[in-house]
Amino acid sequence: MPLPSVPEGERYYLIGDIHGRLDLFEAMVAAIEDDDGSRPEAKTQVVLLGDLVDRGPDSAGVIALARSWQQQRTVRILAGNHEQMMLDAFKKPEILRHFLKHGGRETVMSYGLTKKQFNAMTLEELFEALPQLISKKERDYVASFEEYIVAGDYMFVHAGIDPQVPIEDQKRSDLLWIRDRFLSHEGPLDKVVVHGHTIFNKVMDCGNRIGIDTGAFRSGVLSALVLEGDQRRIIQTIQNHDGSIEIFHGERG
Repeated sequence: MPLPSVPEGERYYLIGDIHGRLDLFEAMVAAIEDDDGSRPEAKTQVVLLGDLVDRGPDSAGVIALARSWQQQRTVRILAGNHEQMMLDAFKKPEILRHFLKHGGRETVMSYGLTKKQFNAMTLEELFEALPQLISKKERDYVASFEEYIVAGDYMFVHAGIDPQVPIEDQKRSDLLWIRDRFLSHEGPLDKVVVHGHTIFNKVMDCGNRIGIDTGAFRSGVLSALVLEGDQRRIIQTIQNHDGSIEIFHGERG
């Protein structure tokens, strides 16, 4: 059987869940620019697999860097469940409470609230202040993130897919949130699915799917999968114990 491949002449850099780790993301941007510049010319696309926000210290900075990078090259961003929670938090205070418990506290503070200011606010006061902290323009940008991308024999998505449903009929809720039904499926899928959402200790190549969320916000390891032809490579930015960041290049997972 031929190996799965992306279209000829195309190169894809797929970045797993960043979760507010601007330091690792900045290092990854530099590593990808160096890697792409050192290789034969190709139609290069970068794809962020969602969950840019929450948990880590600088979600606002991650979104700002993603936007500026899009001005320089083709960078496509997929919606993650944490982006959805962020957008839903503007609907009513109880949804905001849920968002804050799952990493939203760090996101809100990254938009200009000090810890002292945050702690002094009631839930209702924060809900009233939220539209001024995170502008409509910023929210519209986050709401524009794509649900999935198909490239040759691959599909890129945040969480995964319902194995029983054709790609074009997938529910948004599954694309952003699915876990067990997708992860436990051992048979072939319509495409090889590259996804984030579920944390693994390393890039996890299961044949029918490849998980590239290595838990950057807590592990200090941000992973990217590089696809070109039928070849796969890995780039990781890794925080050392002294706070420095190193770049790792490897083959597959």
